[in-house]
Amino acid sequence: MSDFVTRFAPSPTGFLHLGHAYSALTAWQAAQEAGGRFLLRIEDIDTTRCKPEFEAAIYEDLSWLGLSWETPVRRQSEHFDDYRAELDRLIATGVIYRCFKTRKEVMDEIARAPHHPGEGPDGVIYPGPAEKMSPEEEANRIAAGEAFAWRLSMAAAIAALGDQPGLTFTEEGEGPNGETGTCAIQPDLIGDVILARKDIGTSYHLAVTLDDALQGVTHVIRGQDLFFATTIHRIIQALLGLPVPIYRHHGLISGEDGARFTKRDKSQTLRALRANGSRPEDIRLQSGFNW
Repeated sequence: MSDFVTRFAPSPTGFLHLGHAYSALTAWQAAQEAGGRFLLRIEDIDTTRCKPEFEAAIYEDLSWLGLSWETPVRRQSEHFDDYRAELDRLIATGVIYRCFKTRKEVMDEIARAPHHPGEGPDGVIYPGPAEKMSPEEEANRIAAGEAFAWRLSMAAAIAALGDQPGLTFTEEGEGPNGETGTCAIQPDLIGDVILARKDIGTSYHLAVTLDDALQGVTHVIRGQDLFFATTIHRIIQALLGLPVPIYRHHGLISGEDGARFTKRDKSQTLRALRANGSRPEDIRLQSGFNW
């Protein structure tokens, strides 16, 4: 067996659809071709939206497709203490700060992440505050019990990295604009990303970066919609001294209307397709896998 390790990491907030099948099959086949390992991870940090029935359906759907994976499966909801410990390391370095935006504002930012640059205010994905909060105001708001989120200060992170602002990563696939090979991070397009909030002690960005390092993932294979998130993950890796995997972003499949599949497309979930008579080989062929 080679040292190639990759993973498929769905969130149990709905049933898997054809887009999920394509991503899972892509990662699984890459592991098979490399003689490596394929991991399944359940990214269930959003305890308000993740449901046991959706998690059970993930196992059922992937098995039906013909995939197998190592056990035990890592479930992120069982490791909040691990994420908090690394968050504390970042707090100690002074690269993250408290943000007292309302819950709705925070949820709106989380809901749209990860996204493409240029879609948020000022052309960044995660716009930070216009002015830095004074220590006095921050202390008063903490004393008043106001909720807050921890956000990564992109400016402070780049400054802390010192001679590392020219961070790069290796792209074996292709980004949405044809990016491939050695790619430079693009912090100016990102802004101040949320790393944790009161009712969810970590974010996708922090948890996925830590888990990939902990599980020894050598190749991150995922959709192009996550390409720009790689800048965030690469910065977290540098700040925490984590290993850097190779990235392989793939294109996204879409329906006949040209729109990419989402969990709202109930007619295109694997469960619905199976109920309508589709066979595993039908889904594999539709996704471009002939085995």
